Amino acid sequence: MSSTQFDGDIDSFVSYLKSNRGLSANTLKAYRADLTACLHLFELRGVTDLNEITLDDLRSWMAVESRDHARSSMARKTVAVRGFFAWAYEHGLTTTDPAATLMTPSIPSTLPAVLTESQAEQLLDVAEHAVATNHYKDDGGAAAASGSGKAAGKTADKSADTVNRSEAPARADKRDSARVTAESQRNAAILELLYATGIRVAELVSMDIADIDFSNRTIKVTGKGNKQRVVPFGLPAQRALETWLEQGRPVLARTATDAVKSRAANALFLGARGGRIDQRIARDIVHRAAREAGVPDISPHALRHSAATHMLDGGADLREMQEMLGHSSLKTTQRYTHVSIEQLKNRYGQAFPRA
Repeated sequence: MSSTQFDGDIDSFVSYLKSNRGLSANTLKAYRADLTACLHLFELRGVTDLNEITLDDLRSWMAVESRDHARSSMARKTVAVRGFFAWAYEHGLTTTDPAATLMTPSIPSTLPAVLTESQAEQLLDVAEHAVATNHYKDDGGAAAASGSGKAAGKTADKSADTVNRSEAPARADKRDSARVTAESQRNAAILELLYATGIRVAELVSMDIADIDFSNRTIKVTGKGNKQRVVPFGLPAQRALETWLEQGRPVLARTATDAVKSRAANALFLGARGGRIDQRIARDIVHRAAREAGVPDISPHALRHSAATHMLDGGADLREMQEMLGHSSLKTTQRYTHVSIEQLKNRYGQAFPRA
C-alpha cells in the first residue's frame, strides 16, 4: 500500500471510527486502503493540502476508480471518502466539506444464490458420510497393523532394530489417518453449524468453545461492530460439534507448537497445524464439500443465504430472522423473501397445469 503525506490524518480518522463507530477490523482496513489510494492519486496530481480538493476532483477520482472496480466496491469507497471529509471538516482540518454532495453509486439489486433444501441436505449428508468413511479406514488400518504384528511375532529371527524400523512407518500412517479423520469431523461440524445458524464465516472462525451452550443448544456470536447475539442450532449440528470437540479437536491440538497452542487454546475450530482456523480455510472447506457432494459451487455466505431462505420457507418470522442473522436493517433480511417468492413461482410453473 502506498504511503502519503496524509497518512497521519487517515490514521486519526480510522482511530475515530474504531472508538466511536464500532466498525469491524476488516471494514477499517478497507476504509484505510480506500482513503490511501484516493489521497495518493491527488498527491500525484500535486495536491499538498486537503483544502485544495474539490467536488470535481472527487468526481474525477471516482471516474478513474470505476474503470477497475465493481459498483459495490465503488459504493464502499465513496462512503469512506465522504466520511473522511465530513470528519475532517468537523475537526477543523478543512474549511469546507467537498464530499458532502458526492453521490454513492447505485447498486443493482441481485437475489442471493442459494441451494435448494434437497441440495443442502445432500451437502451435509456427504460430509457426514466422509466422517464415517474415515472412521472405517482407521479401523481397517488398526486391524492391518494388528495382523502384521502377529506375523512379525512368528518371525523370531528378526532383530529388534528391524522391528522398530518397520513399526515407525505404521505409527506415521496411523497419525496421518487420525489427522484426516479429525479434519473430516471438523469440516462436518463447520458445515452443520454454518447451515444451522446462518452465521458469517468471520463469526465462525472467531468463535471460542465457551461460546457454545449445549444445554440450551445455542451459540453466542460476536458480529459486525462487536454486537453480540444468541443463535439456536439443531440436533444434527450438536452431534457434529460434540464429535469434533471430543474426538477431532484433541488430535489437531496435539500438532500445535506451544506458542500456537497457547493462542488457540480457546478456539472452537482449529487448522491442520493446531492454530485457530482462518477464513480462507473455512471457505475452501465449503467449496470442496460442494464439489464432492455434486451440488452447485457455493461460498459460506451462500450457505448463509440458503439457511435464511429455507427458514423463511419453513415459516420463520422476518423480525426473528433479522435478529438471528445479525442484520442492522430489516431491508437486508427482506431480500430472502424475494428468493422464496422466486422459488415459489418456479415450483408453481412446474407443477400447475395452467401456469
